[in-house]
Amino acid sequence: MAIQNITMPQLGESVTEGTIEKWLVKPGDTVKKYDPLAEVATDKVNAEIPSSFEGVITELLAEEGQTLPVGAIVCSIEIAGDSELPPPPPTKKSAVSTAILNAGVQRKQETQQATTATVAPPKPVRKDKVRYSPAVLRLAQEHDIALEQVSGTGEGGRITRKDLLALIEAGAVPTTQAETPSIADTPVQQSASAVANVNPQNDMKPVTPTQPLQAGDIEIPVTKVRRAIANNMVRSVHEVPHAWMMMEVDVTDLVTYRDSIKTEFKQKEGFNITYFAFFVKAVAQALKEFPMMNSMWAEDKIIQKHDINISIAVATDDALFVPVIKHADEKSIKGIAREINELAVKVRAGKLSMDDIKGGTFTVNNTGAFGSVQSMGIINYPQAAILQVESIVKKTVVLPGGMFAARDIVNLCLSLDHRVLDGLVCGKFLNRVKEILENTNKSSTSVY
Repeated sequence: MAIQNITMPQLGESVTEGTIEKWLVKPGDTVKKYDPLAEVATDKVNAEIPSSFEGVITELLAEEGQTLPVGAIVCSIEIAGDSELPPPPPTKKSAVSTAILNAGVQRKQETQQATTATVAPPKPVRKDKVRYSPAVLRLAQEHDIALEQVSGTGEGGRITRKDLLALIEAGAVPTTQAETPSIADTPVQQSASAVANVNPQNDMKPVTPTQPLQAGDIEIPVTKVRRAIANNMVRSVHEVPHAWMMMEVDVTDLVTYRDSIKTEFKQKEGFNITYFAFFVKAVAQALKEFPMMNSMWAEDKIIQKHDINISIAVATDDALFVPVIKHADEKSIKGIAREINELAVKVRAGKLSMDDIKGGTFTVNNTGAFGSVQSMGIINYPQAAILQVESIVKKTVVLPGGMFAARDIVNLCLSLDHRVLDGLVCGKFLNRVKEILENTNKSSTSVY
């Protein structure tokens, strides 16, 4: 018999921690390899932690609602008939086990001391960016807790979920608005709130006022997926200086070519050859020629990614997923069309795996599928750009020689991270995508 530890996995680019939302097993349960052990939420994705072994759960070393860094031990499994595997280091396990055993006592102490030890006097607005775990942000929003007035007991003074639970149980919740403001302070506070409409402890998170429900109103709970999308979008808009450019492309020949082969292709291959597959292929080819577009900001450096992995946005009724076409530059148009179809089917069936959404380096969004002709996308953090492919529409254009003709025109709208990219390289990149698309036709382009 041997004991093996399961750790918090890396659940996406730039993700450093995850919150245990719900345990799917308990001590004594027998699990097989790849069985789900727990539901985990991060600021980018919600997923399940799979078992790396077959055996019996011996101990759960993290509580529901607890936020842990990547690599932290979450539970242990006794492996049957595998005595060669070494047991986990006793010092780490005993330390974590002791913490779990003492959790109840600590909780009571925190509750008793909440009014005197946990609530700090109001502090001035902090100018530095303070990061909180998803569980802490969720509780703070639900109970209108002013996080800048809470002293954390976590590492480095970090506020934990237990800190907030202790305050809530003790009835000593510091709210985002002072309960007894002085007469002199009232006008200033109201004015600042009305103009800024932001939480003082975190300038990236807008204050959510309590909205009274009227007759006929419908209250829709925010799902974990929608919360993760919201957090990532807010982070992108807050941290990334977005710039935008658009280019008009004549895709008349491409439309004629695709329409001429779509029926035969569907009968032969079993899936559709879409316009979008041609656009993704063109983008992948241009990224190979302009590798700076395939980069990411990393504070003190810019990382130019080697692999060209195209993220594509796929929406459901209440969520948005961004699965990835890996090594898109090495695939044919047919291969890209197949992956687009397979990933879309997975999204709508709720069967996306972690591998399906990891590693994206550039995003292409098919906004034209909804009839949009111009839009500005929010960059898929931490990537440096996102390209919106708009609807193909008929337009009257002037041809060389002064002749008028009806042509198929599409707008390509590029949002870029101005820390990483400038107009020159983006203009050249977008112009190259335009050139590839305008020269896509039956005589020069093969889908195989």
